[in-house]
Amino acid sequence: MRLDRLTVQDFRNLRSATLAPAPRLTVLCGPNGQGKTNLLESIWMMTGGKSFRGAKDAELIRRGQPFGVVEAAFEAGGRPQTLRLTVGSRESGRPGRRARLNGADRGRAASVAGTFTAVVFDPNHLSLVKGGPDGRRHFLDAALCQLYPGYLAALRRAARITAQKNALLKAYDITPGGEMLLDTYNEALTAAGAEVMRRRAEYLQRLAPLAAANYRDISSGAETLALRYCPCCDPDADALATRLRAVRSAELRAGFCLAGPHREDVEILLDGQPGKIYGSQGQQRSAVLAMKLAEATLAGEVLGEHPVMLLDDVLSELDDARQTYLLTRIEDKQTFVTTCDSAAFARTNGMLVQVLAGEVRAC
Repeated sequence: MRLDRLTVQDFRNLRSATLAPAPRLTVLCGPNGQGKTNLLESIWMMTGGKSFRGAKDAELIRRGQPFGVVEAAFEAGGRPQTLRLTVGSRESGRPGRRARLNGADRGRAASVAGTFTAVVFDPNHLSLVKGGPDGRRHFLDAALCQLYPGYLAALRRAARITAQKNALLKAYDITPGGEMLLDTYNEALTAAGAEVMRRRAEYLQRLAPLAAANYRDISSGAETLALRYCPCCDPDADALATRLRAVRSAELRAGFCLAGPHREDVEILLDGQPGKIYGSQGQQRSAVLAMKLAEATLAGEVLGEHPVMLLDDVLSELDDARQTYLLTRIEDKQTFVTTCDSAAFARTNGMLVQVLAGEVRAC
């Protein structure tokens, strides 16, 4: 996977920018608030996923403009390809995110997921360790959506059924035929939910040892990382059906769904202790980096080509040894890094690009 050319128009604060990146390391440098992370975000949007910063469509379009546009020429699957993504405002007549792949209209941007693949690290991803289970589930789901085309459909089915079931449980006493309807929702959730849970379990089983090895190397063997899957039950349809029957009375009392893929978590342990409680800021950052590097390695194994790496302010709060390790790991893969101080990258062969006031200039 290699990005050869990127053109951005009216995306966030980037009025018009063109980037011809290096085949390996491209360093985006400049003061804070100039558009470095926006440029990374525009690359990430080509994966067909949501903004890694959780932005709504209106926030992605430069103020006063009807559309934001991102175009890319890249190599994937052994051949050159092109992708054009538009983000339309409500007033544009074509709202939402739409994609054209190799000149053909593909409709919603999510339809091209898996065509251009990337792994992103953002300082907000420290919530993987520090935050609640929703962020850790999203980490698994975002990776799986790029690897397996049918996963997004199963995930959306499970989410839709869970929402419908929650609505029923809240109004169960005044809903005619509520018992039969609840049985129907449980049956549908068993099928869709078990598929999501199985994929997550299989993915984490492969990811965990890779992440542990990365963290061992990052810490020079001084610390350990372990990832532990915490499902609501065994990840298969029979186990989920049994669990849903067991919690039925409790769900009726609670008024919401108590079992399914929306109730899972991943425990992150540093030296056998919960990283959320006992990990320092540097250790937590190292844990997330270890997971992200493992995500990239696993994507390369599944897809046959390494994804593009997007690293936002990645060296902060890492000591010299951890910085050196990371720079060594990314030197032979196409990587985009943002920084306010390019001095740390002087020891690399990376191409320096300056981003100032939404304009992109090669140094």
